[in-house]
Amino acid sequence: MTDSSLDLDPNKALGRTFRVDTASVWVEIDDHERLTRIGVGSLIALQGDSASEFLIGLLDRVTRDLHDEAMLDDIDDDGQVPVESRQRDLIRVVLLGTYRRVDGTKTDTFKRGADCYPRIDAPCWVLESSNLQKLMGILAKQVPAEERLKLGHFVADKTAEAVADGNRLFQRHAALLGSTGSGKSWAVALILEKASGLAHPNLVVLDMHGEYAPLADDPDSYATRLRIAGPGDVDTPGDDALFLPAWLLNQEEMQALLLDRSEENAPNQAARLGKHVRDLKREALEGQGHEAVLARFTADSPVPFDLSQLTERLRLDDSEMVAGTRADKQGPFHGKLTRFIARLESRLEDRRYSFMFAPPEDHDEYEWLEGFAAKLLGTKPGIKIIDFSEVPSDVLPVIVGVLARLLYEIHFWTDVESRTPVTLVCDEAHLYMPADPRDTAEARALDVFERIAKEGRKYGVSLLVVSQRPADVSRTVLSQCNNFLVLRLTNDRDQMVIRRLMPDSLESLTASLPLLDVGEALLLGDAIILPTRIKLDKPKIRPASATLDFWTEWSTRPVNAEDLKRAVESMRTQSRV
Repeated sequence: MTDSSLDLDPNKALGRTFRVDTASVWVEIDDHERLTRIGVGSLIALQGDSASEFLIGLLDRVTRDLHDEAMLDDIDDDGQVPVESRQRDLIRVVLLGTYRRVDGTKTDTFKRGADCYPRIDAPCWVLESSNLQKLMGILAKQVPAEERLKLGHFVADKTAEAVADGNRLFQRHAALLGSTGSGKSWAVALILEKASGLAHPNLVVLDMHGEYAPLADDPDSYATRLRIAGPGDVDTPGDDALFLPAWLLNQEEMQALLLDRSEENAPNQAARLGKHVRDLKREALEGQGHEAVLARFTADSPVPFDLSQLTERLRLDDSEMVAGTRADKQGPFHGKLTRFIARLESRLEDRRYSFMFAPPEDHDEYEWLEGFAAKLLGTKPGIKIIDFSEVPSDVLPVIVGVLARLLYEIHFWTDVESRTPVTLVCDEAHLYMPADPRDTAEARALDVFERIAKEGRKYGVSLLVVSQRPADVSRTVLSQCNNFLVLRLTNDRDQMVIRRLMPDSLESLTASLPLLDVGEALLLGDAIILPTRIKLDKPKIRPASATLDFWTEWSTRPVNAEDLKRAVESMRTQSRV
């Protein structure tokens, strides 16, 4: 037996198998004193079909009872069999994988899944101290060095590193879930920090509240921060301001932003909007001589056009008079677009929406989109943080969806051999991937992310879904995630979502969700060979999401009147002054 092999001496067995079914194995304990030192969540090894094969499982339940045992050696002269009450300790073990000391030409291997079931009366051992360290070492070695993503250490053994397979974590979608204050933002920052050590990382963080700004502002930063332009950028855009011109929107997104579906004339408004946008795009292509695009473009093609001409043509429709048999009469859309035009003009004049309706002049040039794609999908810099904190809440879902759709479609149309994989880190995902969309804006955003969840992997686009409320996140999106990093969850509905996504055999792991400490997580899925509880490392640069110490702050720091004055002016100007 090599030094790396598990030391499983039959004479030191914890107990023996007495019941086996397809879901679990029950073991009767012989060493009652040792049982008092282990608990639910411990790893158990059971003898397999051969002397070098062992099944590895998770201790799921411990029970102690008294049962009557016939004393067959003490039958009295009358033939009566005395009965004695005896303590019996039982444990239930959920099988996770198979360890082999020798596997063909290899030694000390572990694979997920049980190739066989233990036989009745097979010995079992608890994996602790040196055996546990050896098993964790075996697991880590099975992930190639270039694919290793160290996230922390195992709670069961602080000396054993928790190593995930970086390829599997990102290529099959992942979800990072946890209640407020559980360490969720730190976990995101840790993953980004690890990715930044690669030569050409490519991640786009959709930051809803600006909490990841320190990752770009710190002297040791490894990310670039962009922000959706706010009202203060209309006249003098900052270098980090990002505009999304309205011509980037497809028909459904534009209708979700501008139409009121409850209006009687909504179908007429949608029809005229679609026609004029298509005509304006065609005329722009004709004027610039893009004949190849002109032959194949659609109303959804991202082609710049003049918004002022759109409103002008809608006004003509709304006031059009046509020849009748005796006199002029109202046209087919006369008076039916009035409210739509008023709504459109209101949006055009509102500085909060300037990132769409009042971009700098160069953003309406045909070539601008190429530079936009390079800025967000290029690997220099490789980690891009996009701050959506200044986007009005009523349009936030559809705007996030527009950006995600653009990145996905650009990747979709990139030659297969030229694609570099990209991951969208979706912070506060419940805001734009809702389980139950309330309006068309949320529905449009949800359509985008569900499409990426279903098809993105084929085109090199993956999702890292981050949320404090998994119960409010689309079931379709979560069901497409093959990996889960789950921190403390205290809400029953959120816990239930995780249980439904996990196999029944891992119920004992998910039952610990409300008990996890800050920074502790369950790592489950394809990215890790053995699902388990880990303690995450702390990132070197922490996001701006730390909860304030209310009692301490009230005891030590007064409110500064100048700070309030600056805040009031910022509120008035809708920009940081």
